[in-house]
Amino acid sequence: MILIFAIALLIPLISQSQDEGHLMKKLAGSWSGSLKVQGMQLHLVMNVSFNASDSVIVTFDSPDQGARDLPSSKAEQVDDSIFVSSKAIGGKFSGKVNPEVSSIAGIWKQSGMSFPLTLERQEKRITLNRPQEPKSPFPYRTKEVTFPNAIGGFELAGTLTIPEKDGRYPVAILITGSGPQNRDEELLGHKPFLVLADYLTRQGFAVLRYDDRGVAKSKGEFKMATTIDFATDAEAALDFVKKQPEIDSTRVGFIGHSEGGLIAPIVASSRKDVAFIVLMAGPGLTGEKILLLQSALISKTEGEDEKSIKTNDKLSSDMYSVLKKNSDNAKAGQKLRTLIADFDKKNAKDTSYHRLSESEINAQVESLTSPWFRCFIILNPEDYLSKVTCPILAINGSLDLQVPPKENLQAIEKALIFGGNSTYVIEELPGLNHLFQTATTGSPSEYSKIEETISPIALEVIEKWLEKNIMHSGGL
Repeated sequence: MILIFAIALLIPLISQSQDEGHLMKKLAGSWSGSLKVQGMQLHLVMNVSFNASDSVIVTFDSPDQGARDLPSSKAEQVDDSIFVSSKAIGGKFSGKVNPEVSSIAGIWKQSGMSFPLTLERQEKRITLNRPQEPKSPFPYRTKEVTFPNAIGGFELAGTLTIPEKDGRYPVAILITGSGPQNRDEELLGHKPFLVLADYLTRQGFAVLRYDDRGVAKSKGEFKMATTIDFATDAEAALDFVKKQPEIDSTRVGFIGHSEGGLIAPIVASSRKDVAFIVLMAGPGLTGEKILLLQSALISKTEGEDEKSIKTNDKLSSDMYSVLKKNSDNAKAGQKLRTLIADFDKKNAKDTSYHRLSESEINAQVESLTSPWFRCFIILNPEDYLSKVTCPILAINGSLDLQVPPKENLQAIEKALIFGGNSTYVIEELPGLNHLFQTATTGSPSEYSKIEETISPIALEVIEKWLEKNIMHSGGL
């Protein structure tokens, strides 16, 4: 999923407090609030309980990220305020309890950034309804697998699902979007790749999905890797799955979502043994152009005025220009800080403007100068799409604000025509967002609120195209 300045919010946190004050006793139970991050509302639940020796225990849930009972490293009470911290992720919450002990108004700090957070008392813990998420037993075979990336020198881990009946099946390798994600592409309480893999396997296709390098059971380092590096992971998956006895090696292809829709053509541009690729909200423009479009569209949907949108667009453009002109991170960082300082000065009289702290600036500069971001803003999908000769399905939701459909689908088609590939289908699916959920506005703030994980319409479009172009291209 392409989102600038993504925050890994809530990795293992909190355990015991030594404060056993009267107020803490009154806080026993669950407390819920939400953090606004990049236009999205992320729920945060704080659970307060006491053990047999009457010591307080504080844990957190992040329902949107599927995380529960994350432990704290310290929790204490001072008068009518509480302070909870985590050394593991550098996260802290400080808040003041109201006289009725029904809410706690405070601040959540993490990764050099601060977020207002008010926790309200809950009668029960929050759970998210995800009706499409499949439950075992499954009517197909499931294999936990590992395979080597010889170039990187580490092993990746994943799940291979195969139809129950003996035979040699076509296989789709799923490639996640941007940011560290597990094999289910889990985000905001949804597991899109689990739903997609289950659906396709029930329809007669084998599916391999794998954890990103450095995530879950996969080895390797995620932080320093670029899109080009991730392409070597996908290529390792291709080499592995072709050797499996249940797989028809002539019918192996990729389904890539978001950045995965760029990785797939990178591999297919040089590997003629890729039988097909499906691009789900895959980019057709450079990362720089996509991020500028994305920022403006999301800001507009969230109610930002045109003047602010143009001002932020100018700042982003200037930052990207600095990165392209300065390969040295120290020099680029210095110029980025100057741009931010000038921006702060120009907006000093604006009472609605949030001036960044030094730690927030450092976090942004680190993100901007990372190898992945530097690579992403200049990488041109056209260079690879124009060399792909296998059948291609490219789909986008009409409400996709992260990879805008009109501009990107046009660019994809232009590249394919330029390269002489006529075996493609390009389709914009009405009313769907970047995750292919049925949406109202398409804003990322809706993602976790929508119960649907992937629209049945999108699933059917993919399956019908595969049925026509892949399933009957060889015998089982």
